[in-house]
Amino acid sequence: MQYKMGRCLIALGLILIPSASAVTHAAETPAAQRPNILYIMSDDHGTGALSCYGSKINKTPNLDRIASEGMRFSNCFCTDSLCGPSRAVLLTGKYNHLNGFRDNGPRTVFDGSQQTFPKLLQKAGYQTAIIGKWHLQSDPTGFDYWSILPGQGVYNNPAFITMGKKEVVKGYVTDIITDKVLDYLKNRDTSKPFCLLYHHKAPHRSWIPDEKHAHLYDDVDIPTPSTFDDDYSHRASPAREQTMQIDRDLTKEDLKADPPPGLTGEALKKWKYERFIKDYLRVIAALDDNVGRVLDYLDQSGLSKNTIVIYTSDNGFFLGDHGWFDKRWMYEESLHIPLLVRWPGHVKAGTVSTAIVSNLDFAETLLNAAGAPVPADMQGRSLVPLLENAGNPPPGWRTSFYYHYYEFPVWHHVQPHIGVRDERYKLIDYYGKNEWELFDLQKDPHELFSVYDDPAYAKTVTDMKAELARLREQYKDHDPLVVPFPKQSPGDQK
Repeated sequence: MQYKMGRCLIALGLILIPSASAVTHAAETPAAQRPNILYIMSDDHGTGALSCYGSKINKTPNLDRIASEGMRFSNCFCTDSLCGPSRAVLLTGKYNHLNGFRDNGPRTVFDGSQQTFPKLLQKAGYQTAIIGKWHLQSDPTGFDYWSILPGQGVYNNPAFITMGKKEVVKGYVTDIITDKVLDYLKNRDTSKPFCLLYHHKAPHRSWIPDEKHAHLYDDVDIPTPSTFDDDYSHRASPAREQTMQIDRDLTKEDLKADPPPGLTGEALKKWKYERFIKDYLRVIAALDDNVGRVLDYLDQSGLSKNTIVIYTSDNGFFLGDHGWFDKRWMYEESLHIPLLVRWPGHVKAGTVSTAIVSNLDFAETLLNAAGAPVPADMQGRSLVPLLENAGNPPPGWRTSFYYHYYEFPVWHHVQPHIGVRDERYKLIDYYGKNEWELFDLQKDPHELFSVYDDPAYAKTVTDMKAELARLREQYKDHDPLVVPFPKQSPGDQK
């Protein structure tokens, strides 16, 4: 299909929400007055590939619409920068040590019997649906309708499992997921408000553009990031031991061609970067176009007036930063995720929040916006007070953030680590190696120089370690800090 939406790119996350005051007693509120929720999530869309976040390498006009008509969060972090674990946190509002989904290993299966926000919305009178990527091994629960990609899914002629029945659909996956979303919106039960999770595969590896965008950027020289030639010499050893370097670890499947004869060194590295980044951006362009289709339908149907639209990604992504692709690390490009929220009548257009927020907060936000009770055992906090107050956090809002990454050794050999980040500092503990890093983000925003061993930062190290211990206790992360070596096979990757 050809759509005239915009030459953009991005991974996608979108949601629709109403005012907290208007939904206090959801069960007693007429359906027409309760907000619909449209939550759009892409896969591996780094903030560096969103023009509303200042991207210098692409434009995302339709995603930017959400930001210009709503709120952009500049400090939204993921609790574990990996597909499945991030999705489990979204559903449960709990860290992975509590929801049980710590990695993407083939034996890691989401326990669908546990409490999730879609189940709670169903009890509050919402119709719930998920369309697109799921990647949690078990079948979805808590949804009145579901149509998901098995595993990672594929870009062309993808299979879907719809309410337990498998089918193969001809076409391009980003278009097909959007077609299914539009079909659902047009044929839903209009007597109830809806919560629809619109989950894209894009822009996950391997990056296969559609025909419309296949030659986008052909004549463009994409600039490399300032840290492209990082040699990792001023950090702990895990940064040197990974297997996600563009020059060494991208495969022919990623590059889709052999390099020109005689190309070596920096020239070869730059050639590989261009092959990877252009396909990544082309895939995002199709995603942006399709988000535009849905936004247009909301406007044309009148649904946009009472629908909360949220755009986000399951994790961040390295776009050549540090010479890498992929995610996983607590480093900024991987830790940061986009979060855009449009909520007519509640969110002032064009606002930006610098508060520290997280995917841990998404379930609580959706429940609060829908007027449903937020269970005390959920670990995040509703963002509704920020949304309704120009992004300003209420008293007692978090000033630090806890991170825990588990998966090792397969898929890029990133050491498991925990860490804490506040407004200025970041402390990372690679507990399997007994190595630490401390970054002063004010002086070193690109995280090139660990100052953990610098005597001038001794008190900061002590204070950050105390904060890390406090957060581990607050979030009940009592997992032993040991590195497992699971016998995983690289079947259902990343």
